[in-house]
Amino acid sequence: MASDGDQIIESLRELSGPAYASYDVQSLLIRSSALVSCLKSLNRAANTATRTKKDETTAARHEMDQSHLGLQNLLYEKRHLEREIEKCRQFASVYQDIPLYTMEEFQQSAPEAARTSEVLEDEHQLMLNRLSFELAERQRLDLKRRELLQAKEELLKQSRTNTNTLDSVKSHIDALVKTASEIQKKVDDLVQPLPVPETSIAMATD
Repeated sequence: MASDGDQIIESLRELSGPAYASYDVQSLLIRSSALVSCLKSLNRAANTATRTKKDETTAARHEMDQSHLGLQNLLYEKRHLEREIEKCRQFASVYQDIPLYTMEEFQQSAPEAARTSEVLEDEHQLMLNRLSFELAERQRLDLKRRELLQAKEELLKQSRTNTNTLDSVKSHIDALVKTASEIQKKVDDLVQPLPVPETSIAMATD
């Protein structure tokens, strides 16, 4: 397009040169108008191409900016995930301090569904099942402990009741003995002892 424009400008220059001095003005005017029209067309085409390229450049720059922004977001997310992963690695979960049943005890006592070959090959699932089994066992043992404590309280209550009853019976017997002693004393005071016959005395001395 630049070479076409150069040719048109050169043609316009030639029209004003001595080679066209003998041509009539009307012919030169028509020819120069045609050349100027071509030059304007080339200029419009150049402007259109420039705008198109500018629009394409703007779109490409916008796309590049969006890609760069997306990349920055991905990098930020990557760093965030890396920090979270590191936190998880450094996190000391409470289960690590819980004394669990040994693997042998788990395989012997846990429900069959909790210790299948697939579970035993999955370290994460195995740990979850061991923790679940540990929780179930502790709940079972705690229930048994509470039942035994309740039975103990019942026995202690019954023992206290029996002790109180025994003390009450003992107090009642002591009161009866005291009453009987008092009655016996009164009887002894009221009833004189019977005289002993002399023959009985003589026989006793013999």
